Amino acid sequence: MNPLPDRLSAGVPYPLGANFDGLGINFAVFSANAEKIELCLFDPSGKREIARFALPECTDEVWHGYLPHARPGLLYGYRAYGPYAPEHGHRFNPHKLLLDPYARQLFGAVRWTDALHGYRVNSRRGDLTFDKRDSAAAMPKAIVVADTFDWTGDRRPNTPWSETVIYEAHVRGLTMLMDDVPPMERGTFAGLTHPKVIAHLQRLGVTAVELLPVHSFVQDRFLQEKGLTNYWGYNTIGFFAPEPRYLASGQLNEMKLAVRRLHAAGIEVILDVVYNHTAEGSEQGSTLSFRGLDNAVYYRLVQDDPRYCVNDTGTGNTLDLSKARVIQMVADSLRYWATEFRVDGFRFDLGVTLGRDGNDGFDPGAAFFDVLRQDPVLGRLKLISEPWDIGPGGYQLGNHPPSFAEWNDKFRDGVRRFWRGDAGIRPELAARLSGSGDLFDRRSRRPWASVNYVASHDGQTLADIVAYEQRHNDANGEDNRDGHSENFSCNWGVEGPADDPDTQAIRDRVRRSMLMSVFTSLGTPMLLAGDEFGRTQHGNNNAYCQDNELSWLDWQQAASDEGEALTDWVARLIALRKRYPIVRSRGFLYGQEEVAPGVLDIDWFDERGANLSPEDWDNPNGHALVMRRASRREDGTLEVVTLLMNASHAPLTFTLPPPAASRWLLLDSADPQAEERELGDTIEVQDRAAVLFVATDTVAQP
Repeated sequence: MNPLPDRLSAGVPYPLGANFDGLGINFAVFSANAEKIELCLFDPSGKREIARFALPECTDEVWHGYLPHARPGLLYGYRAYGPYAPEHGHRFNPHKLLLDPYARQLFGAVRWTDALHGYRVNSRRGDLTFDKRDSAAAMPKAIVVADTFDWTGDRRPNTPWSETVIYEAHVRGLTMLMDDVPPMERGTFAGLTHPKVIAHLQRLGVTAVELLPVHSFVQDRFLQEKGLTNYWGYNTIGFFAPEPRYLASGQLNEMKLAVRRLHAAGIEVILDVVYNHTAEGSEQGSTLSFRGLDNAVYYRLVQDDPRYCVNDTGTGNTLDLSKARVIQMVADSLRYWATEFRVDGFRFDLGVTLGRDGNDGFDPGAAFFDVLRQDPVLGRLKLISEPWDIGPGGYQLGNHPPSFAEWNDKFRDGVRRFWRGDAGIRPELAARLSGSGDLFDRRSRRPWASVNYVASHDGQTLADIVAYEQRHNDANGEDNRDGHSENFSCNWGVEGPADDPDTQAIRDRVRRSMLMSVFTSLGTPMLLAGDEFGRTQHGNNNAYCQDNELSWLDWQQAASDEGEALTDWVARLIALRKRYPIVRSRGFLYGQEEVAPGVLDIDWFDERGANLSPEDWDNPNGHALVMRRASRREDGTLEVVTLLMNASHAPLTFTLPPPAASRWLLLDSADPQAEERELGDTIEVQDRAAVLFVATDTVAQP
């Protein structure tokens, strides 16, 4: 780089961030309440500040300046001057180096010290005090980057929602124990698309991977002091920068190459994103970026006492999506990942928070949702919300706007409770298996809006649902108080591993039955990585801080006979889902359309082959249920797919509902090796087992 000038030239206020134009770098950062902002440059080690410039211009509350002859690779940060008045919501402190909210790559990591706080920690006056220690040595620095990657030939899979099958995975945990991956690439984007990983995903037949947060995040101080790690990554500090640990090469193109390889394999990439809060914590937290640049704009503050943060997220702070510049930052971030990295969708952590629009209530017409839905880039991607937070009225399942899918925890709990044998679950299960139209059938939404799952990263794995009734989170260092207290699980006689073959057989059968429930239901199925071969967390249902073998996928287990058999089972389920369109119907079914004489598009029966009466639906001891769905093929042939479910503790003989012609067994969770065969008028279904069969007929249309 040429000798540094005495001052910056004016530059331009857009785009935000640090942008290289071939001749120099333009810096632009938003702050409505700052009085001055300085750009700090660092040597390549990040340890020594080599220059400091005041940003010379402020346009529409964007501070900007231009550094000629500077090139990508430059390390930088900001210092913001303004009032330190917590009682008015302002927390400016120029002694604190601040990360650019638009930083696209980070150098180094947060090293915890009290100097990272804008106030004097442990003072009797708390955050009303002012700390003058320089935090630069403990802060990561932003790296100026130039985005270059050859996307020639890349094609987004653009899988229709009705055909989508999601695989929820963690970039690090997926390959840390995969021997085929070179050691330096394990736990990174390079490892994510190793041929063995892609072959496994293709064997299953999944159409999308949903990755736990990959945005750069901060390791919580309280976890590090206990020798633990924020493994899940829900503690974002850089909404434009990948987590450095996930880049084996240290280059952004590594992630882009991973996306391209997945696209070439026909697999979409969905990112789990955390725009509801940041890593800075409550008003007593650190000053790393947003708090120091403009606390009163970026965060929702208590209206009557803006010294305090609103905490609808449980993390100490809540981003204020009612502010135009905050929405801009989030939309710019999403658009950056969609264009520069070509990801195919986003899953929004605590999505209800994003729809609060600056008030206590949730609004499906909130500005954030409107911005995404009208955006010509973002509006075409897959958008998924986690439909809850801990704020007032925080449970909003089914209330998001069109174009959004939602995690359906009612499906999860209904399936778990039915196969556990709970009383009175048949009506609830029927609603969930048929696409949860009671929740989603409004404003032209479709069944795909319900993301159906029985296990996710947050909670027990599928193997643990049938092996542990209590949480076993002692390793988290919180005296086993964290995590869900009710898992709707059943250990079938013994807590933890079972030596008894009969107990293990029941557990295996229930697992297969639950998987059948997920993949034969209307909606979008989601599989937790490792559930296809029996991954266990040994009863830990909140493994957010376990970056070790407890959370990582055990590929030796996957290669075992039991692991291979269960993987084959999941692959067969997904293949059957693809084979029979009625299983993934694009529209809701209510049993109001007669597809053939006496055959409705969806219908419900008991084990006797009789339609369920109102009294039957209300019978708390009814543990058997039959779901029949019917449609016409293009050639006019009637195709009927029927699911028989027996959650009782004894085998039941099911009388098969019509039509009677050409019935073929597809799957039996009690006999996973059973081959397809023709059936008669009855079939015995084992306890806690499910059977799927198809019937075809050439009967005339009604």
